[in-house]
Amino acid sequence: MAVWAIGDLQGCYGPTQRLLEKIRFDPAQDQLWFCGDLVNRGGESLETLRLVHSLREQSIVVLGNHDLSLLAISERTVDDQRRVNQDLQRILFADDRDTLIDWLRLRPLQHSDRALGWMMIHAGLSPKWTTTHAEKHAREVEHRLHGDGRRKLLRNMYGDFPAWTPALRGIERERAIINIFTRMRYCSTRGRIAFNEKGAPGTQVPGLYPWYAVPGRAERDLKIVCGHWSTLGLFIGHGVHAIDTGAVWGGKLTALQLDTDELRLVQVPGREVAVPGPQD
Repeated sequence: MAVWAIGDLQGCYGPTQRLLEKIRFDPAQDQLWFCGDLVNRGGESLETLRLVHSLREQSIVVLGNHDLSLLAISERTVDDQRRVNQDLQRILFADDRDTLIDWLRLRPLQHSDRALGWMMIHAGLSPKWTTTHAEKHAREVEHRLHGDGRRKLLRNMYGDFPAWTPALRGIERERAIINIFTRMRYCSTRGRIAFNEKGAPGTQVPGLYPWYAVPGRAERDLKIVCGHWSTLGLFIGHGVHAIDTGAVWGGKLTALQLDTDELRLVQVPGREVAVPGPQD
């Protein structure tokens, strides 16, 4: 048995298939952890989503910002849905759209496996959040997404404010939690996210830190695997393993084996693009 974490797919179906072949994935005994952003930009989002859905008994998926965007768009009018890019439209108007969307909506924001010693998120954690805080706050938003309040949440989750504080309530609290789990790269020592900073470490303005390197951050009892930050590339440090290596931008698609003490990484070339240009 092997447990593999895989970085952001973003609709790159071909590279996903090649990576599964290269790690010799056996659905009878292996497990896959997907770090979110299954869809958008890669041109094969429908095929990619169908593939991961078909492996749902062998997979754990956390929601990324592009996945949440798809869920939000799915709640809009048909006319609005026809205005989004063709990659997402193919999902929204597919015959099995409801099956795929309903399954995606029930994925978590955060996953912990204490026996394995790992936590998976899409983007980042607030500096003061312990593992227990992360689990608690993820469950708050998931409860809303899984119930009757999902439409209100998906309509109102966009926005760069407010900054996280435990005193927040209602939709502002939920928005702040979503922003941390799915959009965070850099933040201040107080945890305020710098949404416009997307480059590699060293390019940010003074006073900002990568979320995993903020001075005085909480100690966490699990190793962390995450994606989201393609300009960071493959990064291992501070108990964090960041594995979004820009497959959709012409980089690589990365798998990291979690159930071994050895550092075992497997990569395949990502999507072919004319001019690579990593973004969020």
